[in-house]
Amino acid sequence: MSKSAAGLQGHILTPQGWVRGTLHHDRGRIHVLAGDAVDEAAARASGSALLLPGFIDLHVHGGGGHDTMSGGDAAAQLARVHARHGTTALLATTMTAPRDEIETALRALAPFVATRPPGAARLLGVHLEGPYINPGRLGAQPDFATTATLAEVLALQALAPIRLITIAPELPGHLALIVALRKHGFVVQIGHSAGSYEDGAAALAAGATGFTHLFNAMTGLHHREPGMAGAALALAQRAEIIPDLLHVHPGAIRVALRAIPGLYCVTDSTAAAGMPDGSYRLGRHTVTKCLGGVRLADGTLAGSTLTMDQALRNLVGLGLSLAEASRRTSTLAAEHLGLADRGRLAPGAWADVVVLDPQLQVTGVIVEGESIELADAR
Repeated sequence: MSKSAAGLQGHILTPQGWVRGTLHHDRGRIHVLAGDAVDEAAARASGSALLLPGFIDLHVHGGGGHDTMSGGDAAAQLARVHARHGTTALLATTMTAPRDEIETALRALAPFVATRPPGAARLLGVHLEGPYINPGRLGAQPDFATTATLAEVLALQALAPIRLITIAPELPGHLALIVALRKHGFVVQIGHSAGSYEDGAAALAAGATGFTHLFNAMTGLHHREPGMAGAALALAQRAEIIPDLLHVHPGAIRVALRAIPGLYCVTDSTAAAGMPDGSYRLGRHTVTKCLGGVRLADGTLAGSTLTMDQALRNLVGLGLSLAEASRRTSTLAAEHLGLADRGRLAPGAWADVVVLDPQLQVTGVIVEGESIELADAR
């Protein structure tokens, strides 16, 4: 990428396709984007900078040794870590815990949602993953699952802006709650569920619009009992998936790509992301990073060490074009939250840009017009 008074120059991925040209931004927004159309093969073969929409990650528990549930400035610190890997906007994701611990985490998050910390990705709000999940499908969540009420969710929302909620729809009262949550503007995803195919279909009909970490912590697909995963593959327009090639087999990712038009990628990253092997916190749990994964003492996968730049490279390695991989690491997540001014490089959108070299390594990141220092990769 070259910089001048003229703006950022390189091969730029726009909603209409690739152009070789210049992107101008001012006051955090793109105001002009001009260039000559090129195809992707020519863009990648040119050896010049590749400018993509900044990554958007709707499921982030931590990074760089910092955990969302620990309070303090953890959210700001993890947002800085992920920004250095090209993530320009994210949802800070909570863990199942006693209500007072969730409240403490939300109070700590709120000021960093209101004002973006320097050098950090934009905190779009909160993904409330638990405690409204099935105690039989905890995965790595601590054992504090419970059923939800609208009053309780609204009380939590008063502490910090909750944008997305994961719930198990088969729990008592949750189908009716989905309807109420949608009326209040929440995005609802199905996850950590022991429910049946029919439960999934009913939840989608009630207004749920996605599935949390598809295939993980949900009933699997069997040809006589399609389960929650079967409902997602048969009926869903959107779902999130963790493409670290550990949580989900590449073949299953390909199945999901064929079945779900709006399949988008998340990291489900923990404090261990960007850190050496060792022990880290994940909510109330101690988890161990080793052999490229994060696990509880019993071997259960406990989030990931994935960053979104690696997610993009993994998708390209599975055979997706760079443009399609970008759509699934940025644009589709923005659309899932109803954000028209993120996840795309176009006039009027936020100047959120990730710059890649020909090997798809991050060489530059811009968040709302701010150039991010990449020297410290953690």
